[in-house]
Amino acid sequence: MRNVPEVRAPRIVAAMMAAGIWIAAEICAASTPSATECAEGAEFIGNAARARDTGTTREAFLDRMQSDFFAIRSFPNEQRWFAHDEADEAFLLGAARDIFDRPEDPDRHRIGFFRACMSRLTA
Repeated sequence: MRNVPEVRAPRIVAAMMAAGIWIAAEICAASTPSATECAEGAEFIGNAARARDTGTTREAFLDRMQSDFFAIRSFPNEQRWFAHDEADEAFLLGAARDIFDRPEDPDRHRIGFFRACMSRLTA
């Protein structure tokens, strides 16, 4: 009589490995923005720099962004704009921090963000 646990163990390990690969692929794909999202994100960053120029404080802006991220996590991934996962959130938040920490012309921030975002498409 065959030892059933020995026969099932390789199948279980193979199934677990396949599931792990599928999950990893989904995670990688989720943090790759579309070209449209890069353009829209660049406009967001440019407008954030304009808000900075008109008196919006770093703390107020970043607190609001983090509150918004918390709120949209309750929505399905396909219904979200840009921040589909933690990597996207960190990327957008980092760019927002940069507009306050390294103030430049809003268009320079916009262009810099767009270039950085588009480089994520090929990474």
